[in-house]
Amino acid sequence: MSETRWLDEDEQRAWLRTAAVLELLPGALDSQLLRDSDLTHFEYFALASLSEAPERTLRITALAALTNATLPRLSRVLTGLEKSGLVKRATCSEDRRAKNVSLTEAGWAKVVQAAPGHVENVRRLVLDRLTPEQVQQLSDIAEALLGELDPEGKVFASTRS
Repeated sequence: MSETRWLDEDEQRAWLRTAAVLELLPGALDSQLLRDSDLTHFEYFALASLSEAPERTLRITALAALTNATLPRLSRVLTGLEKSGLVKRATCSEDRRAKNVSLTEAGWAKVVQAAPGHVENVRRLVLDRLTPEQVQQLSDIAEALLGELDPEGKVFASTRS
């Protein structure tokens, strides 16, 4: 059994600050989107992912991978979005065993309505707090971490260049 490599003071400070951001940021993103668009951040993320897909349609398994969601979680979210008329599910024409999910016109309108406020919130909470050099460093750091966390490049952020 190897000896534990404890965090030094600088590493502990960096980790605790990162952990705090990971805990606080989702609530701040949810709060703005719920207030302004009646969507959680995850719902918005799913709709935005569909909005960028060819024909605004993806296999449910592909959307789950892009959003890093389990199929049961994504299914529950899609049920709510479907009841709201924002998405529709259908059998995949290429593989009758698979299901596709498509963004409806109402879903597209919801993304278009929600996006400006979401982007402003992301700027206010994160990007405007950083210099251009720090934004690049943040991107590089996230890419390095995703290399370990998502080595197959399945999640949405890993597919972006």
